[in-house]
Amino acid sequence: MNEFSNYISVDPDIRSGKPCIKGTRITVGDILQRLASGMSFADILDDFPLLLEEHIRAALSFVANRESYTKIIAA
Repeated sequence: MNEFSNYISVDPDIRSGKPCIKGTRITVGDILQRLASGMSFADILDDFPLLLEEHIRAALSFVANRESYTKIIAA
């Protein structure tokens, strides 16, 4: 999914500019933390009734895309 921009927004006035699911205050980080803790998509959707599975996939796509542009510089 490369169309994460349909689902993710960055607004300095919402959650200090962290990437959020459009129309919510749910950050990409909120979703990733739950996935990292072992929660399933269904568990996350139960925690956040406003979310759809597409939102979780968009969050993953957003981070994967951002990671592809990350450059590691040796100290």
